[in-house]
Parts: sequence; C-alpha cells; structure tokens
Amino acid sequence: MNSRLPLTTGRAPGARALLTRRSAGLVLLGALSATAAVLRMRPRPQRSGPRTEAGETFDEMYRGRRITGSRAAGAGGAWQVMVDGRPLHLMRRADGSYLSMVDHYDSYATPLAAARGAVAELGGQALRDHTGEV
Repeated sequence: MNSRLPLTTGRAPGARALLTRRSAGLVLLGALSATAAVLRMRPRPQRSGPRTEAGETFDEMYRGRRITGSRAAGAGGAWQVMVDGRPLHLMRRADGSYLSMVDHYDSYATPLAAARGAVAELGGQALRDHTGEV
C-alpha cells in the first residue's frame, strides 16, 4: 500500500489538486484575519507623553498658552485645570481616559494631554467661562 496519499479527488487521472493556490490564499487570509483580531484585542500601552500621577501638578506653556492643573481637594480625584487662568472642565471616562468640553470627540490618557488637545482645538480663541463671557 502506498503511504503517500495524493492531493487529488481521485475522480479522474488529470483532476486538479485539492489545495489550489486560490484555496491556499483563502486559508492564509483567514489565518491572518484571526491573528489581527487577536492582536487588536490585546491591551495597548498608554500613549506616550508626560504622566500626571495622583497628587502631581503641572504648569507649562504650550503653543503660547499657560496650562496649569492639580488634583482638586476632596473631589474624588477630579482635576482642576486652567488654560490662561480660565477653568477647563474635564470629564473622566469609564475607561480612565479624559475628555474636555472643548475637544470632546477625542479622549486622552492624562489631564495634561486633554488640556493640550483643548489648546490645539482652541487655536487663538480664549476659553469662555460658564456664563459665556470672554
């Protein structure tokens, strides 16, 4: 008995091989798709950039604007962030990232990154206070 099995259907002597280039390509495409899905589900490292840990403050000039921030006392870990002396309201998302009222379409890993995003979105405009005054 022949220990080597042919990769044919056995229907006819000239039958095509079971594993054609097209089917091999489809199998490879499926394997790559599954691998990509698994890699996408892995936790990603946080965005690079300055970290602001609990209790830390920041004070910097960014694009000609002064950004300051510190943890608000007794506010459950909330941050008090100011841009040019005006309050920038931040919200903490369920995933731990932050978004600002100015740039609420993007989320940021830290309050400082959220403030920088707001400054970039503001351009040359000033923050308005809650009454709408400039």
